[in-house]
Amino acid sequence: MKFIEEVVVEEFLPTFRAMLAGELRDRDRTQSEVAELLGISQSAVSKYAHGEVETNDAIAADDRVIELVDRLADGLVSGDMTRVQALVETEVLIRKLERGDLLARLHEESFPPLADHEGALDIHDPESELRTAERVRSSVRRGVRTLETISGFAALIPAVGSNLVEALPEAETIDDVAAVPGRILDIKGQATVPSDPEFGVSEHVASVLLAARAAGHDARAALNVRYDEGLVEKMNAAGYETVEFDAEADVETAIADALAADTDADVLYQTGGFGVEPVCYILGADASAVVGTIRDIV
Repeated sequence: MKFIEEVVVEEFLPTFRAMLAGELRDRDRTQSEVAELLGISQSAVSKYAHGEVETNDAIAADDRVIELVDRLADGLVSGDMTRVQALVETEVLIRKLERGDLLARLHEESFPPLADHEGALDIHDPESELRTAERVRSSVRRGVRTLETISGFAALIPAVGSNLVEALPEAETIDDVAAVPGRILDIKGQATVPSDPEFGVSEHVASVLLAARAAGHDARAALNVRYDEGLVEKMNAAGYETVEFDAEADVETAIADALAADTDADVLYQTGGFGVEPVCYILGADASAVVGTIRDIV
């Protein structure tokens, strides 16, 4: 694990200080004056001046860094800028470069798992897509681990396999839905999860969830289990609202029609058709809520 602050300390600061020290020296500041302005030792200034500090070429070549270094050097030498203002201006640039910009890219290079995230990356944003996506993946991960421990769940897995899925808040496509790659299977009476949750790997259950959301349901998660009449009766007896939809019709249309009378249904089910296995789809606010339904009915 590598933090972006480490990139700032190890890559940005040495490069930035070396550049600024050089510009101040070019403006006839003594080594002692440069040390005082930058708040560092004279020996550090000497190392910067003699190229003894490793710098980052990408940072040194960035026009915004070059412009700020020139502006700070001019301001500090003329007295038009205080050291506090220089610090603030530098911090502003650092924050900007951390938000899906140069420092974010360097962070990805130093910590490859970040490269799996698509789109601009702002590691400090509490509402960032990355944080939200990782929370959804974590929710599904906890859910499937719980499913593995529930006695009787394996018997509910249909022949096509089960999948536990959870969508991002503004999900529009299956790429916005996290699920288990390859589905959850019944292997000799044991629910078996092949690998960690990923986005965009469930076409079937994710499509049902998205269709339910498009029809006005507020569910964020879903799980498919085998259908039989007794299981539906058991769900109803436990207080869950169940609604049937047509397995042979277009999924989005069929679910929209089914939910027209009850947009808050807890379970959607279809009784099968030509080449279509009968299946129940449990809906919930998140993966944990869906797993809670399984606990209630086994």
